Amino acid sequence: MAELDGKVAVITGGASGIGERSVRLFAEEGARVVIADMQVERGQALAKELGDVAVFAEVEVRQEAQVKAAVDLAVSRWGRLDCIFNNAGFGGVLGPVEDTPVDEFDMTYDVLVKGVFLGMKYAAPVMKKQKSGSIINTGSIAGLHSGYSPHAYAGAKSAVIHMSKSVAMELGEHNIRVNAICPGFIATPLAANSVGKSDDLVDRVKPMFEKSQAIPRAGIPDDIAQMACWLAGNRSTFVTGQAMVVDGGLTNGLKWEDQPRFQKEYHPIKVYRPK
Repeated sequence: MAELDGKVAVITGGASGIGERSVRLFAEEGARVVIADMQVERGQALAKELGDVAVFAEVEVRQEAQVKAAVDLAVSRWGRLDCIFNNAGFGGVLGPVEDTPVDEFDMTYDVLVKGVFLGMKYAAPVMKKQKSGSIINTGSIAGLHSGYSPHAYAGAKSAVIHMSKSVAMELGEHNIRVNAICPGFIATPLAANSVGKSDDLVDRVKPMFEKSQAIPRAGIPDDIAQMACWLAGNRSTFVTGQAMVVDGGLTNGLKWEDQPRFQKEYHPIKVYRPK
């Protein structure tokens, strides 16, 4: 039996990057998926490729009616909603805090925080009726540690992580789990600033990420999709309110090769042993 046999999911930002790989993996594992995205051509093409197990919904996650419509589509088409993966996002406003335009700050939070809130708001009542469900929100290591992103993005992802924990405490009694996935450096269109452009641009960022963490390769969308698949499935039914870090060890600290003072040839014991 496949991991997600019989399950129904909505995946926002599902037309590219982590979202697209998650759509494909969920479908491979037996789920039926609503691909919710602003990228109409890509989303429709993906749905057509996958056939009867997928349908596209044009969704801009700041728009309440569009998020609700995606959830309604899943229920009307397949009769239930087992998972919503609130994954849509972008890099947000850049620059020093004193130069940050308020309207761009607001837009960043609308997409990254409000979009997640709306997904949870409309998934919750459906899942309550079923007495089951898994809500997955895309956080970031930037929401756990400073220095990995622009200010507004860091704050927004921190809000997503904490909101996931808070909502998990509300919905647990209904057998609904809420978790956040915190990616590290993942080679995606967002990371390459190439959303809606050629996928070849993503390859340009991979060398930048290969030596950033203990595992010496760039993170790829499948790394996050696999975690989402596990959280959506039946092997994680006692896991809720967690920030699942998928970063190749990046946030653990310096790689061994960057810690010469602790390597064998340095012999700190011999240096400091009393004579």
